[in-house]
Amino acid sequence: MKAALQLAIEQAFQQAEHAMQQRRNTEAFQWLERAHILTQRQPLPHARSHWLMLTLGWQIGDYREVAGQIPRIFAALLFSRIWVPLGNTGRSRVSAFKPMPVPEELQTLLASDEQNLSSR
Repeated sequence: MKAALQLAIEQAFQQAEHAMQQRRNTEAFQWLERAHILTQRQPLPHARSHWLMLTLGWQIGDYREVAGQIPRIFAALLFSRIWVPLGNTGRSRVSAFKPMPVPEELQTLLASDEQNLSSR
């Protein structure tokens, strides 16, 4: 199942970047939120999701998004393996500490990753 999670992460990033290039901003943020939820326990991909949110915020002139992503990038690198608010979408308009419901379609992918973490 780990391979399925990695595939879903790669797809989310690819779709987000494609939507960004096409200036489909709402769609890009939706894919980035998905990538964020899937990568919360992986420091580098988690930071990448925040970096791309920052980039998209800059691209559309949403400076609140840009400013909110800067500390989240550092937090992702430092705290992803220790604690994350599960299901949080990662956007600046949401508290960085607020757990949120995980969409059903992502729960199975994440459950397999949680099992891997607890067996380490």
